[in-house]
Amino acid sequence: MYIGQVVGCVVATVKEPNLENIPLLVVQLIEKGKKTKMVVSADATRQAGRGDFVYMIGSKEAGRMFRTKKTPADSAIVGFIDSYNVQLKPEE
Repeated sequence: MYIGQVVGCVVATVKEPNLENIPLLVVQLIEKGKKTKMVVSADATRQAGRGDFVYMIGSKEAGRMFRTKKTPADSAIVGFIDSYNVQLKPEE
C-alpha cells in the first residue's frame, strides 16, 4: 500500500475493454514526506479528483478491486486520506 496526491487525469481514445468506465488518474507518490515519481492509477472509488490525497494498492490485487473480469491494472486507488499530518518537504 502506498500514498499519493492526485495531480491530473489520463484521457485514452482506446482502452482495454475491461477498463471501460474506470477513470485513470495521474498520482504523485509521497514517500517519507517527499513527493517522488508519478504513476497512472485506476480509480476504484470513481470519486477522486485533483488535489485529493489517496492511498493505493499495487500488483495483481489492484486488478481484483474492480470485481469484474480480469482488469489489467498495476495500481488502483482504493481510499481517501482525510488529513495528512506530515509537512511535505519542498521539491528539489
